[in-house]
Amino acid sequence: MAKLKLGLQLGYWGALCPGENHTLLAQEAENLGYDSVWTAESWGNDCFTPLAWIGAQTSSIRLGTSVAQLSARTPTACAMATLALDALSGGRMVLGLGVSGPQVVEGWYGQPYSKPVTRTREYVSIVRQVLARNAPVTNDGEFYPLPYNGPGSWGMGKPLKPITHPLRADVPIFIGAEGPKNVTQTAEIADGWLPLYYSPYRQEVYADQIAGAREGFEICPTVMVNINDDLEAALYPVKAMLGFYIGGMGSAKRNFHKELMARMGFPDEAEQIQSLFFQGKRDEAIAAVPDAFADEISLCGPRDRVREKIQDWENSPVTSLLVNGDEDFLRDLAELVL
Repeated sequence: MAKLKLGLQLGYWGALCPGENHTLLAQEAENLGYDSVWTAESWGNDCFTPLAWIGAQTSSIRLGTSVAQLSARTPTACAMATLALDALSGGRMVLGLGVSGPQVVEGWYGQPYSKPVTRTREYVSIVRQVLARNAPVTNDGEFYPLPYNGPGSWGMGKPLKPITHPLRADVPIFIGAEGPKNVTQTAEIADGWLPLYYSPYRQEVYADQIAGAREGFEICPTVMVNINDDLEAALYPVKAMLGFYIGGMGSAKRNFHKELMARMGFPDEAEQIQSLFFQGKRDEAIAAVPDAFADEISLCGPRDRVREKIQDWENSPVTSLLVNGDEDFLRDLAELVL
């Protein structure tokens, strides 16, 4: 079984630009042998610009978007950004895509959140057409018709192919998927999967959905790591994250993170967390997160315990752990994993 790789997950920015901190972390990760560095977007910074900045100041580490939101740009615009960044970095780009959720898609991008699985398939098909550059790009799908001949059209559009010859036709495409149908499709059409939560102790949750994956398919979950002799203290940041995502990252009617927690064996607890969160009882929502669930999807506790748990991840289909921390943390984890 292949040894686990490590990726640096920088995520999206908070209230302030992180300045050179992210670049320095990426450089340290590259020096330590990390395989990849990832940037994200929500409703603040975009994910391509920071990645280009980091790519200009590194030389070998892979550059991934985790994730580029489909509604933020058309598929051809996304393919153009991918084409450019892959060429400038010497073939280091990994395009991570995701549909986001209805609150962001409809509230921030002003687009309907409908048929996300179908939309994703169309999107990926168009991106691959652009990068392959075999013929002018066309699409007769429901969401991204090319050329466009709908309402308001001048009737003058014609199929085009990129002026610039892509450095690689096979830039890896990963998808951040949670729902069963989306994960199944990801295994079919993508080169990798970016799970938000994964438990090496419950491989059966996704076993059937990833069974049809192509050879070399990568699975790269973001995993919180906290080395601390006090296990309860080590797990608290994980529970705080879960309390926020399961309680508040979605509406009361539809929260994909809550639904995932239920499928992973904790339906009653997921319901309780959301209920407490919407009542404004955030501390109680965090406390309601089961230690067992937080522990399964993370690497927490004393150093020897973390070392033992890494073996469980190595015995799973996971290929890379995407982690975040300061330079001392990156060095410490490299010693344990690499």
